[in-house]
Amino acid sequence: MPSLPWKTFRILLMWLGGGTLLALLLFLAANLWVLTSTRGRIDLELVQCQPERVGIVFGTSHWTRSGARNPHFEGRMQAAASLVHDGRVLHLLLSGDNSTRYYNEPVTMWRDLRSREVPDTAMTLDYAGFSTFDTLARARDVFAVKRALLVTQSWHLPRALFIADALGIEARGCAAPERPSDSTLRLRAREWIARAATLGDIYLWGREPHFLGPLEPLQITPRPPRRDPVSASDAASADDTARESAHDSSASTPR
Repeated sequence: MPSLPWKTFRILLMWLGGGTLLALLLFLAANLWVLTSTRGRIDLELVQCQPERVGIVFGTSHWTRSGARNPHFEGRMQAAASLVHDGRVLHLLLSGDNSTRYYNEPVTMWRDLRSREVPDTAMTLDYAGFSTFDTLARARDVFAVKRALLVTQSWHLPRALFIADALGIEARGCAAPERPSDSTLRLRAREWIARAATLGDIYLWGREPHFLGPLEPLQITPRPPRRDPVSASDAASADDTARESAHDSSASTPR
């Protein structure tokens, strides 16, 4: 006949095992919910990304811990520049961490994109994008963004889109190019935990962004359409059209 301490220990083990199994099932269910509810709105190739007025680019460190250039940063900058140059995005909201004077993700992104010939008028910097949630909450409440193309790696997009849905932002995901790196596996594993935590942020403890501020709607300047080369025989008529358009009313000027 088992002693009382042994019976108590067995019952405790059963409760611990059952609790662990339940926690694991909830963890997997949370990830499955996030993944299945967003996968239909993720474009995995740049050429597939659909046009949108605003693209939100999520910040990350310029360098890895080993001192090499961060391939995830490189991929996001490559994607953002390509979207602007191809005319599929009119304006970029560059959102990242600027928690100390020595670490400034938005400015680093801005400098990199300038070197890729993205015009300053096509970029707005958000210095308080400390997390994916903060970036999207501020996009809605500070920059008045209602629709956007989210630009980041494919493993990050499901959580970003899920948060956007919860905040009422109509969004699609544009997957930035990826290159294998030592940190990729660690980031993917951490993302599984972050997806589960996101459900708690949204549905349990009502997370709020660290900082908001006054409303500052994005100033989106339409860029002139690309012109096809014209032949010499068309030059005269084109010049006449240009002279005529100079007398149009100010109401025709883009704002």
